[in-house]
Amino acid sequence: MSSSTSPAHGDALPRGPLIAIGAMVAAVLVSVSFVRLTGIGVIHVQDAPAMSVREFRFEDRADGSIAVLDPASGRVVETVAPGSNGFLRGTMRGLARERKRQGVSPALPFRMLGRTDGRLTLEDPGTGRRVDLGSFGPSNAAAFAQLMAAPTAER
Repeated sequence: MSSSTSPAHGDALPRGPLIAIGAMVAAVLVSVSFVRLTGIGVIHVQDAPAMSVREFRFEDRADGSIAVLDPASGRVVETVAPGSNGFLRGTMRGLARERKRQGVSPALPFRMLGRTDGRLTLEDPGTGRRVDLGSFGPSNAAAFAQLMAAPTAER
C-alpha cells in the first residue's frame, strides 16, 4: 500500500472549465461595475404625477400600538393595533432605523403620494429614501392606502 499525497485522477476538476467560469465571473463583475459607475445602459422610468399628497408622523405607544398622526394638528389619524399590520410596522421600522443612523429628527413627517397611475409612494424627506408600496403586493399596499383614505384631521 502506498500513501500518495496527490489527488486521484477522478477527483480532480478539469482546469479548462474552471478557467472559463472564472473568466465569465470576472466579465460579469466588470460589466456591472461599468454600468453602475457610468450609468450607460440604465433605464430610468419617470414616476406618474402625484394626484394626492399627505404627510404623517408615526409614534410607537407603550401598549405596542402605533399612532399615525397628522403633523400639522398633532391629532391621531389612525391607530395600528399591537401585533397587527406587520408590513406597515416593518416598513416604518426600516425607515426609522435609517433616520436614526443619519441623525434625522423623528419629528419630521413622512410624505405619502398617491399617483395618477394608482401607485402609492412613501417618501422620507429627511433621508431621501422612497418606497414604492405597490412593489410588495396589493394587500401590503392596502395598509398604507387606508391611511391615505383616512379623514384629514381638523385644524
